[in-house]
Amino acid sequence: MPSRDLHRDAVVADTHNDLLMAVSARPPHQWASFFRRQWLPQLVEGGVDVQVLPVFIDREFRPEGSLRQTLRMIECAHVLAEGNPESVRLCLDGDQIDEALALGRIALVLAMESMPGIDDSVELIPTVHRLGVRVASIAHWGRTPLADGSGEDATGSRLTAAGVEVLKEMERLGMIFDVSHLGATGVEHVLEIATRPVMATHSSARALRDHHRNLTDAQLRGVAATGGVICVNFLAAFLTEDARAATVDHLVDHIEHIAGVAGIDHVGLGPDFIREVYADLTPPCCEDVSFSGLDTDAAIPGLDGPRGMPLVTEGLLKRGFSEEETLKILGENVARLFRAELGRPR
Repeated sequence: MPSRDLHRDAVVADTHNDLLMAVSARPPHQWASFFRRQWLPQLVEGGVDVQVLPVFIDREFRPEGSLRQTLRMIECAHVLAEGNPESVRLCLDGDQIDEALALGRIALVLAMESMPGIDDSVELIPTVHRLGVRVASIAHWGRTPLADGSGEDATGSRLTAAGVEVLKEMERLGMIFDVSHLGATGVEHVLEIATRPVMATHSSARALRDHHRNLTDAQLRGVAATGGVICVNFLAAFLTEDARAATVDHLVDHIEHIAGVAGIDHVGLGPDFIREVYADLTPPCCEDVSFSGLDTDAAIPGLDGPRGMPLVTEGLLKRGFSEEETLKILGENVARLFRAELGRPR
């Protein structure tokens, strides 16, 4: 089957797109229309069927405004879904995802990245669950009251007591724990104590690009052992040292490596399309959008946004992945995990 046809027929899942940052920056009365005008055409053209929407709180809101901005972004997700009912649906469990797909809607899943504003208030985890959050991580680059991010690997720290309680509460509620951005020893700690599948929403292979944001082979096998999925980050700087020379082949290298180490049933796609988001939110006076020394403006040609997703299918088939394997990578593995775990309380 031609790659375009296979891509069209596939369930394509993107487990990390920060578009909520750009949409929520608009006045509330523009949220639904801006999403419809700016982002929906990209998702449709790229064939995206399941879109995870992380709530990420930028520096300007931390720490004082973190909780307010968290709630604002969650409300933004609800508003943009309610304002585009013929195109998208905010889904709370696997059944709702299947219903949305059957109706030709894009299934949206709310996530939280690092939980600033929640911090060690474990009692608020059921609150954000009630508001629709179904996936969450507990650290970004630095230190939080729950754990250290991968930028603090030198500390060798594990989850705090509150971090352990958050993991337990998420498992009880049927939320999926995300290890992307978590420090190395924190990931090991999670893999020791997790009783339900965990996932990495946007992490690549450290064996191919030695960066603390990527996962080692041991960590890849550990996530797979829980029944989870590792979703490969498309950010050029995480794929190859020379980010400006990144190609689709570099991305497929990481997918192939993770599939070989963790198994074909445990790899997915977490593009992390931040180039447009950063450009959208950066004033003309401040053109440097680098982050922690990374060239975030560098992107794989044609894969700087959702429209380019068919290139992944083409690259996988050219590499020799079968149609069945390609469908698993594009989204079947993530859809299977979401059907089994989302909204399934213990």
